Amino acid sequence: MSKLSLDLILKSQGFGTRKWCRQLISEGDVSIAGETVTDPRAVFETTGLAFTLFDELWVYREHVYIALNKPANYECSRKPSHHPGVLSLLPEQFTWRDVQPVGRLDHDTTGMLLMSDDGTFIHAQSSPKRHVPKIYVATTFDPVTPELVEQLLAGVKLHDEPAKLAALTCRKLDEHQLEILLEQGKYHQVKRMLAAAGNHCTALRRSAMGKLTLDALGLKEGEWCYLDEAQRALLVSDM
Repeated sequence: MSKLSLDLILKSQGFGTRKWCRQLISEGDVSIAGETVTDPRAVFETTGLAFTLFDELWVYREHVYIALNKPANYECSRKPSHHPGVLSLLPEQFTWRDVQPVGRLDHDTTGMLLMSDDGTFIHAQSSPKRHVPKIYVATTFDPVTPELVEQLLAGVKLHDEPAKLAALTCRKLDEHQLEILLEQGKYHQVKRMLAAAGNHCTALRRSAMGKLTLDALGLKEGEWCYLDEAQRALLVSDM
């Protein structure tokens, strides 16, 4: 349990500088339990705290854990260069509280992207030692054949890798689409594995991480949601 002054609470939630948050409070833009609070120094218990700012309800979160169904042509960067950044799909205050992508998806790759302002969580999820399985749906230029699936399961050699990389599972979905489960997380791994196997990836979507799936979250492209503790527990290495 912790207690903070209201101005610090608003600042911690990404609503601007402490000076700006004090102004919002003093001007009567913040209410708690239906009562307007105009004293920036008023202290509140943060656990379970809900407050209203500009008639929108917010719940205090020490850290945010977010799943985004990333659309194509968005960059996983806080300083995008050629396409809009994924942070533009989130409320502005997430930028203020230093939310950042957990790992990266190529600008043309869609699907599940985790985001957070918790450095420990970001490091844990990004670490190659975690071996968190990830499921991708790949659309191929040439038809998916049994031989292609067998190659991906047996392993293919990439020019900058010392050993072959193999899919944990791989199955044909339709004539030009397959589902592949990986745990290595190498650079452009699905695209490069398909190329090494003699095919070409024309579209790629990440549908799951660990046991957490986009279908279960019910997110359309461009939509996001907070992840609760139970959902974060699904981001595990055992499948």
